[in-house]
Amino acid sequence: MHQKRRFFAVIVWIIAAVAVLFIVLVFVTGYVKASPDTAYIISGLRKTPKVLIGKAGVKIPFFEKKDELSLQLIPIDVKTSSAVPTADYINIKVDAAVNVKISDTPDLLNLAAQNFLNRKVDYIASVAREVLEGNMREIVGKMELQEMVSDRQKFANLVKENAEPDLAAMGLDIVSFNVQNFVDDSAVIENLGVDNIVKIQKNAAISRAVSEKEIAKARAIAQKEANDAEVAAAQEIAEKKTELAIRQAELQKATDTKKAEADAAYRIQEEQQRKSIEITTAEANIAKQEKEILLKQKEAEVMEQSLDAQVRKKAEAERFARQQKADAELYERQREAEAKKYEQEQQAEAMKVQAEAEKFARAQEAEGIRAKGLAEAEAIRAKAVAEAEGIEKKAEAMTKMGKAAVLEMYFNALPDVVKNAAEPLTKVDKITMYGDGNSAKLTRDIMQTVTQVTDGLKESTGVDLQSVLSGFLGGKLADAAQPAPAAPSKPPRAPKQNAGTPAE
Repeated sequence: MHQKRRFFAVIVWIIAAVAVLFIVLVFVTGYVKASPDTAYIISGLRKTPKVLIGKAGVKIPFFEKKDELSLQLIPIDVKTSSAVPTADYINIKVDAAVNVKISDTPDLLNLAAQNFLNRKVDYIASVAREVLEGNMREIVGKMELQEMVSDRQKFANLVKENAEPDLAAMGLDIVSFNVQNFVDDSAVIENLGVDNIVKIQKNAAISRAVSEKEIAKARAIAQKEANDAEVAAAQEIAEKKTELAIRQAELQKATDTKKAEADAAYRIQEEQQRKSIEITTAEANIAKQEKEILLKQKEAEVMEQSLDAQVRKKAEAERFARQQKADAELYERQREAEAKKYEQEQQAEAMKVQAEAEKFARAQEAEGIRAKGLAEAEAIRAKAVAEAEGIEKKAEAMTKMGKAAVLEMYFNALPDVVKNAAEPLTKVDKITMYGDGNSAKLTRDIMQTVTQVTDGLKESTGVDLQSVLSGFLGGKLADAAQPAPAAPSKPPRAPKQNAGTPAE
């Protein structure tokens, strides 16, 4: 089931890829772009062909077809192939320059596509020429020659209006229609020009004579008017001169008066101005001196502030430099002190650890020696107790032997007891003892071990060796005649220890 789903998914992906590839292929091969002066007609799948003018589109390959129509102007020289009689029965030939183009209106463009699709421009021009020539002949037959010659624009408009429906049925538009020339074989147009020329010449001669008459009359009138104007002008000039002299005298009098008044006022004004200038100058000098004093005060203040700022800035800079230097030196000393402190702490810590290690090692060593000595002493004690029990059993059998036999047994066993008590010390590698009297203490400890053996014998057998020995010695002293008994062998001598030195 899973394989079927995967197979179905693969089929779907393949179909999608083929579809996408087909769309891309259609877009690449069918992409078209029309310029503004060209119409692309795409037909095939659509009922109404698609028209592209100045834009892009897509043509489906194998299913649609692309055709072109040029929308550029088509110039046509329209001439009547033969003479055409006008409304006044004058045979003429007409020459006109016409510009037509395929219309870009959708309906007319469809008609143009039906009529001129994939056709050359020459074919379109020939068809339009025949239509225009026919319509031009029609209009020539409706107008008189003089009317056509005098109003060519009217003739062109009539031909254009008459031909536009016929050309629109083909999908064409008339852009311009200009009449170039009218020609007739009878020189009627030339004669119409001669008549007009004569009329123009006649009218020109009459106009010239009338103009010359009017010119002469105008000259006489102008001369009379000039003389009258000259006399009147001379009289008026004299009057004006008299009036001018009177006016000049009056003006001179007024001028002198005004000048005298002005001179007096000027002197008064000058004197006042001089006083004002002197006062103003004095005030200006005072103000200048005050300004100079203020300026000097400001300069002194500025100089004082500048010097104060310089000194203060210099002092602050020096203080800041000293402070920075002192901070740096303090920081260095602190760092050195911290480093020395840290080193000393580390050394002390190391020494402390070493001392504790040595102390612990010595304590462990002493504890081992003590434990070993106690263990061996206990073993010796046990052995002595066992021997004492044996002796006790023998003592019951030797009760009859008396105190001498007991003492003999004691002295025979005492060297072994002392030797066994000191035996653990022979197995110790080194003993370090500090202080005075430690050697005597060691000997005393050994003898205490021996005493513990005799005490154990007393507790187990009830025989007090010290009492027996004391009584025996007392009896011997009383009996001076009897020889002293042999001295017991000396116990093994304990190793001599010096204070502060290790014993092997």
